[in-house]
Amino acid sequence: MKQWKRLLCVAFGFCLVWGTAFRYQTTAMASELTNESIKQKEAEINKAREERKALQSGLTNVKEIKKQLEQSKADLADYVAELDANLVTIQAKIDGLKEQITQKEEEIAQKATELEEAVGVQQAQYEAMKSRIKFMYEKGDNLSLELLFTSESFGEMLNKAEYIEMLSAYDRRMLDEYVAYAEYVALCKEGLEEEKNVLDETKAAVEEEEASLNELILAKEQEINQVSSDIKGKEAAIKEYEADIAMQNDAIKALEAAVAEERKKLAQEQGRKYDGGVFTWPAPSYTRISDDYGNRIHPTLGIQKFHNGIDMAAPGGSPILAAYDGKVVAADYNSSMGNYIMIDHGDSLYTIYMHASALYVSKGTEVSKGSKIAAVGTTGRSTGNHLHFSVRLNGNYVNPRNYLGS
Repeated sequence: MKQWKRLLCVAFGFCLVWGTAFRYQTTAMASELTNESIKQKEAEINKAREERKALQSGLTNVKEIKKQLEQSKADLADYVAELDANLVTIQAKIDGLKEQITQKEEEIAQKATELEEAVGVQQAQYEAMKSRIKFMYEKGDNLSLELLFTSESFGEMLNKAEYIEMLSAYDRRMLDEYVAYAEYVALCKEGLEEEKNVLDETKAAVEEEEASLNELILAKEQEINQVSSDIKGKEAAIKEYEADIAMQNDAIKALEAAVAEERKKLAQEQGRKYDGGVFTWPAPSYTRISDDYGNRIHPTLGIQKFHNGIDMAAPGGSPILAAYDGKVVAADYNSSMGNYIMIDHGDSLYTIYMHASALYVSKGTEVSKGSKIAAVGTTGRSTGNHLHFSVRLNGNYVNPRNYLGS
């Protein structure tokens, strides 16, 4: 009986040692580890590699774009419209890549935690195995033989033999789990490295796309300036500029007329009213006013011309906000204004936002002061990222500063 008690104590102690390996909470516990969890890790690694391939194949080919645009240079309006479509596409790629970077950083943090926990379990398994191997080395097969030969009956000997077999099977199972978990840890490490590679390449892709965007913006600026300088004589250049502004004004007046007609159909008390509140700055990321409202020396024509709004230089893709509560009466593209939005604030007061890289609202949308409606860009007759912000009252342009807070 003493030997039997001794065996039970030894077995109980051994189980306690192995039990420490399972105190760690992980995604795949050692006792539950299957080929499926290893296959899942391998699938994650393959997915990350596919993401890297997709990044390379999805980068913008600026040379090809320039080649395709050559045939439209004869008509500046067509050239600008086609180039703007590419600028919008590239900006959308950049925005998407930046979202991927944020998501990938979160995934890497999660995988780093999984790896840390997996390494903890593996270390606990390793320590338990060392203890078991040490015990087996010290006792060898003598203990098993001693237990069998000290049995008082054949039935007791069979029971002890079965217990020894169970203990041996347990050892084999723990060894198999340790080997499998070592493979799982190795895959965790490989997966983490692969995700870091994807992150690095995504950041590089953003830089490359931004370089492509800037290259096309520069090409656009050069072409617009070239066309302006090629026009024979200042008189023709002035007429060309005035025709461009007239086109803007015609589009805006037509929208105002449509709104006025709609208002006639409504009872007077149902019409929108402007309550006199202060506008919010529509480009919160603006770094400077690059061109103010009023008469100024035109940068290309070299003569005094009226500028009907405020130009806010801001990074491409940065937010454009609705200056005040209102209803969107236009969200469209125009070769002069580029992607633009016009908002009705009531009492014949309108705000206009030009040259956007993306529009987030559509005609008929009700917007509130400070809501995001578009992104800064350089579409239309624009040679650099900025927001052209105009205010119209009773059919005439007025100084936006009269409505903006300090």
